[in-house]
Amino acid sequence: MASLHESTLKTDVSAELLIAHIVQIHASVCKLESLRPSKQVNTLFTHLVNSTDSPSLITLCGKAEGLLELEFSTFLSKLPQPLNNLNLFPYYGNYVKLANLEYKLLSDNGVVQPKKVAFIGSGPLPLSTLILATHYMKSTCFDNFDIDESANAAARQLVASDNELQRRVKFHTQDVMEVRDKLGEYDCIFLAALVGMNKVEKVKILGHVRKYMKKGGTLLVRSVKGARAFLYPVVEEEALLGFEVLTIFHPTTEVINSIILACKPVV
Repeated sequence: MASLHESTLKTDVSAELLIAHIVQIHASVCKLESLRPSKQVNTLFTHLVNSTDSPSLITLCGKAEGLLELEFSTFLSKLPQPLNNLNLFPYYGNYVKLANLEYKLLSDNGVVQPKKVAFIGSGPLPLSTLILATHYMKSTCFDNFDIDESANAAARQLVASDNELQRRVKFHTQDVMEVRDKLGEYDCIFLAALVGMNKVEKVKILGHVRKYMKKGGTLLVRSVKGARAFLYPVVEEEALLGFEVLTIFHPTTEVINSIILACKPVV
């Protein structure tokens, strides 16, 4: 009985220390004059990645992530062979592991070499598209959608260094809620974790995608589980109303995102 009490006490103390640690980081982040990449910004967000849970941090994390990607995309585009130096991005290894997991899940469910793929929320440094297009889906055409033209401009500049890739990888500045019939062209649609910053937005976007995507088409949604929810919105299975959920995968490694694979029923 004493050992059980001791174990519970340790758990409570650990949770309290964790909460205090995150609150302290949150306060430090809020005091920053800018979220642009710097030693201080990078250090704070690295601590966040290794910690847990505060939903109010999602917007801050998303903004910082976007600025970091924009800075690196611009930097890489100035190099002689930018696509050969993607590993300079500090989280490149995580994207490689995530792409490997996603492609394995897609392959296990019969999606091997889709003709056309849409990536919604691609950002200025579209690492997922680039890794998939160069290592896994070598003949697939990718349409990347982002609401930020500056992000798309940076991404286009990066891809322009490779003629073959530029032919297959395109970028569109458009809100996904304004994309309708075109969604029916894709065999597989990826939905980035930060597209839909809360439950209401996410459900609305998922419903829109389901309405217009092709019957039998595959949807891959990035989510998170548990403590990692301070970084990205959680997508619950009930948010995928009208889809057939094929699999849900929660990584236990340093990969942050969970993967939900679903399809639109044929009938």
